[in-house]
Amino acid sequence: MTFGVFLVEDEPQVQDSLKVVIEGFLRAEVIGAVQTEAEAVTWLQAHEGGWHLLVVDLLLAQGSGLGVLASLAHCPQKGTVVALTNAASQDNREECLRLGADAVFDKAAEVNEFLTYCAARAEDHSG
Repeated sequence: MTFGVFLVEDEPQVQDSLKVVIEGFLRAEVIGAVQTEAEAVTWLQAHEGGWHLLVVDLLLAQGSGLGVLASLAHCPQKGTVVALTNAASQDNREECLRLGADAVFDKAAEVNEFLTYCAARAEDHSG
């Protein structure tokens, strides 16, 4: 099975850029992308266990990435969860991790670290 990635990102340009990098660099498949908390929660509930990597922005067009992370608390089958945000303050990082994120990266300063982390998860999946 292909390494499936689901994106929660409200900026269309960022969403498009992530798709290109994820599909090109990681050789993964973006299996869905939404812009709001409500859309993300609905999709994740309908596809429980059907994804390997969830990439969540904290600042969304509606709701927040924190709400998306909180919704995963009752999800017994989940993949790796990563917050990728411009709001990567220490408080937000701690809250993301408390809500079950496996890692948190700053969009502006930690893109290389994000890609390295995701590549390792994809490698774990294939190997």
